Amino acid sequence: MVPHLLEKVASAVVPEVGTVALAYSGGLDSTLCLVLLREKYKARRIIPITVDVGQGAEELEASRARARLLDIEPLEVDVRDEFADQWLRRAIMANSDYLGYPVATSMTRQLIAQKVAQKALELGCDTLAEGSSGKGNDQYRMHNVFTLFAPGLQILVPVRDLDLTRLEEQELCAHYGIAVDEPIPGGDDKTMWCRSIASGGIGLDTELPERIWLWYTPPQRAADETVTVSLTFEGGVPVALDGRPLPLVDLIMTLNVTGGRCGIGKIDILEDGIMDLKSREVYEAPAATIILKAHRDLEQLCLTKEEI
Repeated sequence: MVPHLLEKVASAVVPEVGTVALAYSGGLDSTLCLVLLREKYKARRIIPITVDVGQGAEELEASRARARLLDIEPLEVDVRDEFADQWLRRAIMANSDYLGYPVATSMTRQLIAQKVAQKALELGCDTLAEGSSGKGNDQYRMHNVFTLFAPGLQILVPVRDLDLTRLEEQELCAHYGIAVDEPIPGGDDKTMWCRSIASGGIGLDTELPERIWLWYTPPQRAADETVTVSLTFEGGVPVALDGRPLPLVDLIMTLNVTGGRCGIGKIDILEDGIMDLKSREVYEAPAATIILKAHRDLEQLCLTKEEI
């Protein structure tokens, strides 16, 4: 497959670029983007920007390790508190739900794009790049926000623009010596609020191996005991766990572990995307499941049906 792929990439017409700010997570898509910006687009300078939305220390270190293999150091921007206090606070108050799962990636993609665009302007970049494919919603989320916060900068989406499948991406990364292991074909997208697993890459009959879960323990393996937690809400937002005041970030991360151990948080649905393509989507969201359920119940206790 590799000779055909290299010919496919070589024959594609691409624009000239100077200094590129790349939205970089260290996953398959953004890692390949980094390689292609160097090998195909001949970028004079590449600035990978990693935005921390609560994906965890292990994920961040893996992204740094892949960047080191390419002799480049990502610029890291920590927005965990901003994500929790300005985005998730509103999401909880609104009971935000998209076809059965907590709104998460659609928010973080926009927050990530905003921070990358702002850094690009600050650092004098002429081009923005990100790793969306041509079939999902992310290309719209990223592109629109890039345009809002860095109008006039060139936008590259190499995976989409070179029409690469996921298998082709893996082959190219292996060819360039940057193997990206995935627990299940399709990879994942981690945030503190909801983890998307193998988006669009899971068939209806695909068996989900237990190793793919970060927090969730299948009920048949969970401890056979009752776990009770207490959530304190103020103004529609949880502010304390078991009577102990906690920042929203810490409260969510604690509940992810506690809820996941009790078999809470698995979401397995058929979803309709912006391209009118229906796909099976799997999510892991223990804390969001608990908090949104409690918040809806609280509204039923406190508000009239007209207010709700």
